Amino acid sequence: MEKDFYLSFSLSPIGPKRFKKLLEIFGSAEKAWKRAEDDFKKAGVGEKVFAKFDLFRKKLDCKQYLEKLKKTKVEIIAQFEKEYPKKLLELSDAPIVLFAKGNKNLLFAENIIGVVGTRKITSYGKQVTEDLVSSLSSAGFIIASGMALGVDGIAHKTAIDCQVKWQGVPLPSLPKGSTIAVLGCGVDCPYPRENQNLYEEILDSGGLIISEYPLGMLANKGTFPARNRIIAGISLAVLVTEAGKDSGSLITASNAASQGRTVFAVPGPITSRMSDGTSKLLKEGAVLVSSAEDILESLNIKNIPTNFIRAGSRMKTIIGTFKKFKISREERKILGAIEYEGLTIDEISRMTKIPIGKLSIILSEMELKGLVKNSGGKFSSI
Repeated sequence: MEKDFYLSFSLSPIGPKRFKKLLEIFGSAEKAWKRAEDDFKKAGVGEKVFAKFDLFRKKLDCKQYLEKLKKTKVEIIAQFEKEYPKKLLELSDAPIVLFAKGNKNLLFAENIIGVVGTRKITSYGKQVTEDLVSSLSSAGFIIASGMALGVDGIAHKTAIDCQVKWQGVPLPSLPKGSTIAVLGCGVDCPYPRENQNLYEEILDSGGLIISEYPLGMLANKGTFPARNRIIAGISLAVLVTEAGKDSGSLITASNAASQGRTVFAVPGPITSRMSDGTSKLLKEGAVLVSSAEDILESLNIKNIPTNFIRAGSRMKTIIGTFKKFKISREERKILGAIEYEGLTIDEISRMTKIPIGKLSIILSEMELKGLVKNSGGKFSSI
């Protein structure tokens, strides 16, 4: 299976750029995997790297690794699959695969905004991050960040808190504060430890955690810059709310600019060192942000986005349904799964862990309630 060979290459010493060259030469990951040293030289793979690769491929047990992924409820998304973000694929060093835990349907969204900044957040930085993320989430944007301490953590938490609720119950079929965490380690290794609870909250709220790094890999200084390019790569734009002159978020902003994304920065007190980074970005041409409206206008989006206007009437319809019918936890899980795209019953079963027999009955009941529709074997929310 071609996907297995993509996974194998992602675990190997062959990096994304060399892998891309191998694909161009041999046409598929499977064919490239089986080639000899002379063939690899055509892709610029040196003798030492090939020796490491050759030893690795002889030892790798891909089936065993796939079982490990299954046990930890981690999925892989290969470059050729529809779930792989198109924007990310534009990178010359796009990850060979993404390891994903949670709601991978979020990657289909075109309205992802990266929000990053300093780990040493001030009260000012906390306030502006909360205010801006709250407004953006309420307007239907998905917030992507790196789950670090400081700005990242505040951005994720604020997005989660913006979930639309009815009588305290999240309505997964409505626009809500969704968030994507991009890790500089394996998706099964929450980092930093202080954000263990945040890691769980992201998953419990219907969010997504992704990484290009294999299971069990711990974070190190070299993994964070690589992670930052992914945050920029999946995002429509990147917002830096507070950053010192040496903040890693400036790397994310640089990646975004080089990828043709809009970079936004919040000005800060000139007496604060934590404003040196954003001041630098503004001097280099970043768009100054003092409110969410500045972002919407720069992206040529009306003050109240079209999808947010639709959400108003849709909210009334859905809330009316919730009033009329008692919505079960399983039905909410199903609505969350089909939020962004119509799915087959097999796909819904795989995502919600509801057996197909039971799921078929629940979906029939949901059709009668007017919660879902079936179009050619694919179920979507109404």
